[in-house]
Amino acid sequence: MKNQNQNILHAIQMGAIKKILIVRFSSLGDVLLTSPFIRSLKKQFPNLIIDFVVKESYKDILVNNPYINKLYTLPSQKDKLLQFAIDLYENNYDLIVDLQNNFRSSSLIKKLNGRKTVFNKRTILKFLLVKFKINMLKDEPQIPLRYAETIPGFKLDPGGLDLFGNKMPNKKLEANNNLIGFCPGSRHFTKMWPKEYFIELGNILSKAGYRIVLFGGKSDKVICSELHSAITNSLSLCGDDDILQIAADMQMCKLVVCNDSGLMHAACAVKIPVIVFFGSTVKEFGFTPYKNKNLILENNSLSCRPCSHIGRASCPKGHFKCMLQLTPQLAYKNIVELLES
Repeated sequence: MKNQNQNILHAIQMGAIKKILIVRFSSLGDVLLTSPFIRSLKKQFPNLIIDFVVKESYKDILVNNPYINKLYTLPSQKDKLLQFAIDLYENNYDLIVDLQNNFRSSSLIKKLNGRKTVFNKRTILKFLLVKFKINMLKDEPQIPLRYAETIPGFKLDPGGLDLFGNKMPNKKLEANNNLIGFCPGSRHFTKMWPKEYFIELGNILSKAGYRIVLFGGKSDKVICSELHSAITNSLSLCGDDDILQIAADMQMCKLVVCNDSGLMHAACAVKIPVIVFFGSTVKEFGFTPYKNKNLILENNSLSCRPCSHIGRASCPKGHFKCMLQLTPQLAYKNIVELLES
């Protein structure tokens, strides 16, 4: 497979590979991070046909992408998967690029003809870093660059993330040009800056003349409601999973304060500066802000970081110092620095 993959770029250059299927089912951030790869392929090889498979819940990230020929949504019903694979098989792809690399994606691409190339997740290296604190990921590139490695020798263009929207910003945002966005949610507790800190920071910023806008999906309703009640003059736009609307609204902000989450990558895609809190996860995993103005706040004095490569439901040590020692005052200082830079 490795030797075969070395020839993929040459085959594309020679026109032997004309039709590509990219597979990345989820999640928000991971799908957004495929956009430089898609764009760079299409711009460097305009005649290349690029199709993409994604879950229904994430299709809006790519639905308006002009570099994609056809966007397929993965059926949620198991009894429809075989017919879905047959339909893809009939497209006669020359190359299938599996950027998901899990059991489900492997099962799908095995049913298809054409060359296959698979994203290297660095699973063993992540395990060594989490379990034994042996860091062999120090010099590893960010995720978009790792995606590009599936075609050895291929180089991404210098651009950032893409998110092609068709929504207008919420009218409540138009009259104020001093907005700062907060994205307080995350799937995992250890990736969430404490809500009390968000509240304190929000009120500090409110006193300084800024208005806080709260962003999040349906799963973030509770925390956004608590912040909205406690932060003076804040505005909550939380509760809608419409990523294109969220992105349009984010564009009205001077800056977005967020956890290591999918919405952080959404802010980067619309070129809004971000302040990001990294708690149980670390930069070496590759999910840092890509090609966008940012400051990452993390506690590098702890020997227990990272305790997970995806996040946990609670701090295994019981102290949660990775987040608790990143104070609202520290965050405010860095916000001022980023806004003035």
